[in-house]
Amino acid sequence: MSNPIAPDRSTVPAPVPSPGRRGGRLRTASLRRRVTVAVWLLLAIMVAVLALATAIALSARLDTQLRQRLQDRAEIGAALVGQVSDRELVDQIEGDGVSVVLVTASGAQYSKGPLAGASTGTRTATAQPPGPRGPAAAPGPADPVVVQGDLYRIDTRLSDGARLTLIASAADVRRTIAQVEVVLVVGGLLVLLAAAAVLGPLVGRALRPLAEMTETARSITAGDRGRRLRPTRPETELGRTAVAFDAMLDAVEGAETQARSAEDRLRTFLSDAAHELRTPLAGARAATEQVLRSDLPREERERRLVTAIRENDRAARLVDDMLTMARIDQGLELRPTEADLTALAERAVAIRTLSAPDARLRVDGDPVPVRVEPDRIVQIVTNLLDNALRAGGPTTGVRLTTRIRDGWAELEVIDDGPGIPAADAARVFDRLVRLDAARSRTEATGPDKGFGLGLPIARGIARAHGGDLVCVPKPTGSGATFLLTLPAV
Repeated sequence: MSNPIAPDRSTVPAPVPSPGRRGGRLRTASLRRRVTVAVWLLLAIMVAVLALATAIALSARLDTQLRQRLQDRAEIGAALVGQVSDRELVDQIEGDGVSVVLVTASGAQYSKGPLAGASTGTRTATAQPPGPRGPAAAPGPADPVVVQGDLYRIDTRLSDGARLTLIASAADVRRTIAQVEVVLVVGGLLVLLAAAAVLGPLVGRALRPLAEMTETARSITAGDRGRRLRPTRPETELGRTAVAFDAMLDAVEGAETQARSAEDRLRTFLSDAAHELRTPLAGARAATEQVLRSDLPREERERRLVTAIRENDRAARLVDDMLTMARIDQGLELRPTEADLTALAERAVAIRTLSAPDARLRVDGDPVPVRVEPDRIVQIVTNLLDNALRAGGPTTGVRLTTRIRDGWAELEVIDDGPGIPAADAARVFDRLVRLDAARSRTEATGPDKGFGLGLPIARGIARAHGGDLVCVPKPTGSGATFLLTLPAV
């Protein structure tokens, strides 16, 4: 019997790679082995090319010298005709590996040298004028030298009608080239064997900084978060890698610190929020229990129920503020339109005048065009006015001034309340923070008491618009000043 809750594996989607991870898998073959093999192969190719080039160049050089030697002896023989006897001519030309055969016009033959018998039955080449002298002479179409196996032969018709044949063997040249090739091959193999034995340690020494990086990474993983590579030469390849490695570690350590700080702030925020919610909920519960358990007069019962409703409203406002802060942290979505900052300030003042008719609220300034979401800006100004009224009382005087300065639209809110100490000018924007005793949790039971979220919300909305909200430090007792800046159109 099949399991009714077992999933159908034919319909289970394949796992999708995480969008945060890009690229394929890193190839982790041994870098030391790869570099060693690559260098050894390059060295082997260079040795082979050098040996081949040496053998070819030596063979061409020796061949050219042998041909040139025959041509030089032929020229000497032509120059000696008529000056010496035929026998003396043969004796002077023979030698240095060259054998001579001289056939006179009358048919007499004179020969000398070990290769003189090789001239019998061979083909005679047409005599040609001698070509360029020297090592650079190369055989070509006009070359009088005839090659028959290892024998190099040249036939010359002398001026007296005699035929001079010169013969030389290239066997010694071949043996010399073969010996050189053997020496090159053996020497190349010995060089490659020595390179194979030396390259490994040399490459390992060159890659030692990578081992230090690995050791540093392992020590950091083990808990030594402050350890860094700090390269002595950051302009080199390994230096740039080490600098990037240190920068990555700094970023990771900073992100870890921020994450821990955010976690601590979240825990503190949740603890404070729970404490704030406990007060209105306890008040609403106490009022409701008194109505249920006691036979109170109508007026007293209605008063208790109104208290329960007010405490419930306080809890609802706190929840709304917390949701607003959550939206700001996630990235507040805005629908900006062109508006007048002065008109938006007047709109917020009109709203607060209804709830605080005795307050002295005034707006000064010319029209300041901005591109914002109007309701959010009104919410900022309203929070600032509420903060001023809570601190200074229902008759507080508040002056709002708008202007454009250096391409920024500014709204300055100044009240005549007790002010904010300079040391607390930045702390007032922390969540659930209230500075004076009137805002303490022990007395935050009235409907006009705040939760310490108004200013953080106002700053978050301002920064979501690309601006900012700051508290301008002033002497204590001279009132509080808040400055809202927004990009001007």
